Amino acid sequence: MKQTIEKLFAAATISEVGSLEEVTETLDREEDVDLVFLDLTMPGMRGFSGLMYLRAQYVGVPVLVVSATEDPATIRSCIEFGASGFIPKSLGIDVIQEAVSTVMAGGIWTPPDIDLSVEDEASKMARRLASLTPQQVRVLMMLSQGLLNKQIAYELSVSEATVKAHVSAILQKLGVESRTQAVIAAAKIEAGQWQQMANALV
Repeated sequence: MKQTIEKLFAAATISEVGSLEEVTETLDREEDVDLVFLDLTMPGMRGFSGLMYLRAQYVGVPVLVVSATEDPATIRSCIEFGASGFIPKSLGIDVIQEAVSTVMAGGIWTPPDIDLSVEDEASKMARRLASLTPQQVRVLMMLSQGLLNKQIAYELSVSEATVKAHVSAILQKLGVESRTQAVIAAAKIEAGQWQQMANALV
């Protein structure tokens, strides 16, 4: 992948990191990042929740997902969560260069044989999850870890009332009635089980 980028952009500076935490550290440190290549299985990703967080926190930086999977549902979900493209690792160099060029030009690229027009309950839920703010994503992830409101408040250095407000907003955006249903949603995000998640929350 690095060699492919170097052929396209000879003057490009490429930073390689090994975890989601290192990705965020790099984005916080470097102000002129043009593109992020993201592997869904890298440490810290927790399924799609890492992609959700990056797109909410760093709105101006396009994310191109690179993955060994070619599952249409996974590709659609990535695009629903704001990825600018999805590159299966099995693709040849020429196609990868086409994908990168498209994304760098402001477009969206997915494998041509993937139908993104499919509208199902999983896609609807993906859009709801994508509407969460960065802080709401953090709260939802902490709820999924079993933390109480006061523990979340301590971790985020905010008041317990603020956490309650975030929880209420999460429930409203997801169209669910309880913390338990919200936690089910978070669990399914991390597992990538979109159809099961939709069924559990309908």
